[in-house]
Amino acid sequence: MIFITRRERFNAAHRLFREDFTNEQNFNVFGKCSNPNWHGHNYELFVTLKGEVNKQTGFLVNLKRLSNIIRDKVINELDHKNINIEVKFMEGKLATTENLAVGIWEELQQPIRELGADLHCVKVVETENNFVEYYGD
Repeated sequence: MIFITRRERFNAAHRLFREDFTNEQNFNVFGKCSNPNWHGHNYELFVTLKGEVNKQTGFLVNLKRLSNIIRDKVINELDHKNINIEVKFMEGKLATTENLAVGIWEELQQPIRELGADLHCVKVVETENNFVEYYGD
């Protein structure tokens, strides 16, 4: 078993809030991240796959193909967008980093299987101090 990781980057805005909360309740739960005028991050995304090395190619997967899948399914959807209102796979979800990691996993799992590997981990770095790792259900 081998693990490989591809890193990508994107910039996106979001707001942490619940429509059923007052502004005061949102601020008490989410702090400055509930700012009605949004805020943004320079995110880093790490996608780790696992599987066996193909004896013919010496690869687990072709990293260029992996990069293209990540860009098509995730980066193009998120980069310079508002996660709350412009990202289809986040519709109806609170725009937390935790939910973002799960949403990215759901977008990537099947295309990565089609490459002949398994998705092992999606890591979303929101700030230099905060990140989420998701390993599936």
